Amino acid sequence: MKLDGYLEYKRREFCKDVKCPVQLELDGQKEGSHEYERIRNICKSGCRYTTYQFHHWLIEKGYLIIRPVQ
Repeated sequence: MKLDGYLEYKRREFCKDVKCPVQLELDGQKEGSHEYERIRNICKSGCRYTTYQFHHWLIEKGYLIIRPVQ
């Protein structure tokens, strides 16, 4: 959902900003290749960063986390 006047988080923006070594390795691979998928699985199951670090990075960068009222 886009809100006027706001930017959405881009995929892997955090990873690239903190210069995650896994992300740097992933950037050197062709998307969809066997090696790319192998490295991507590291991110899926063994991320080197915590939710706490990601959440505080979002706050520092001015991101808002919103959801619709139920």
